[in-house]
Amino acid sequence: MTIIHSIKATEVVVPAKPGSLNSEEVIDKDAAFAQKFLTGERWTEFANQPKWILEITLKNGLTGIGETYRSASKELLYEAMQTFVGQDVLKVNWRRLPVNDQRIYEAFETAVLDVVGKLLNVPVAQLLGGAYRDRIDCFGWTGRRTPEEAAQKAFEAMQKGHKAFKFKCSDEDPVRLWTEEIKKKCGDGIKILLDPNQRWTDVDTTLKLMEGVEKDIMLGLEDPILHADVVGFKYLREKLGIPMYRHISLPYTQDIRDMIAFVRADAVDGYNFNGSAYNCVLLAEIAHLEGKSCWRGSEVDLGISETMGLHIAAASVNCTIPSDIFGELVREDDLLVQPIRFENGAALVPQGVGLGIELDREALAKYKISEMNA
Repeated sequence: MTIIHSIKATEVVVPAKPGSLNSEEVIDKDAAFAQKFLTGERWTEFANQPKWILEITLKNGLTGIGETYRSASKELLYEAMQTFVGQDVLKVNWRRLPVNDQRIYEAFETAVLDVVGKLLNVPVAQLLGGAYRDRIDCFGWTGRRTPEEAAQKAFEAMQKGHKAFKFKCSDEDPVRLWTEEIKKKCGDGIKILLDPNQRWTDVDTTLKLMEGVEKDIMLGLEDPILHADVVGFKYLREKLGIPMYRHISLPYTQDIRDMIAFVRADAVDGYNFNGSAYNCVLLAEIAHLEGKSCWRGSEVDLGISETMGLHIAAASVNCTIPSDIFGELVREDDLLVQPIRFENGAALVPQGVGLGIELDREALAKYKISEMNA
């Protein structure tokens, strides 16, 4: 009765809320960046890309749900679906599922653990080793902004109870003006994390852009320079006197081993991890041995992936920096019957069995583009 009987994948496009991603006046001219991260000139494409919602149904009728990353391969997804049908979810290796593509791996991992949690009557966090916390502090988040809109977005997040706010930025953005306007509007009510996604490229550019930025408003810098420049990360950490963070994103073809050089060099103050659950818990354990904290990263996801992120964050001993779980600030819908609950900027980890959530089938039908069955 624990054999996978069928798998259904529904392709959906859930738009971003108007104005939630970028200021209209800010045009992103970096074609290479846009292609790598699928953003478009005004970042509207960042959220408005297809995702697949996966439903794995066992012979006993229980169903587990999962969600792919944006623009996942339809062909690879269908191939993996066929591989899973007929397998026993209590006999597959949950840590090493038979899926190679990281942009679809998590969908299967999430669905398998959701249905196994229902079988064993435990939350997913317990399958990951057990929860350390039942609420996860979260960032507010936005793309590139004018200084005035940056301040307004930070203010709105502060009003919702977020303690920190995350900005994407390039080397064209006047981040000093951002922080000045935020300080005027928010006072000491919120901290700022700047994430250039390596677009400041080098140490000299970073030092120039950070001139005049008030340190007391800064939670830190995430990936200002190229990942290969481990020495540069360490230098900036010491020179700027603010925390430095490294993002390790397994769905973007990065590798767990990328972390080793940063650990050896003591180059950063903490990490942003996103990717499959067991791998992220492993990364968190490595960071914990280093004496560093981490947070759960995301891709402006829908409710299934964000809920899985909450279970991962709950099961990671040192996941104490606010996590990138903020879909309610950006997405038009999360496809959940009951949305993730936020209290004072923290998301509550669902306490039911499996993921502890229910797929909103009316919303799924509304945003459906196509479907596949195996």
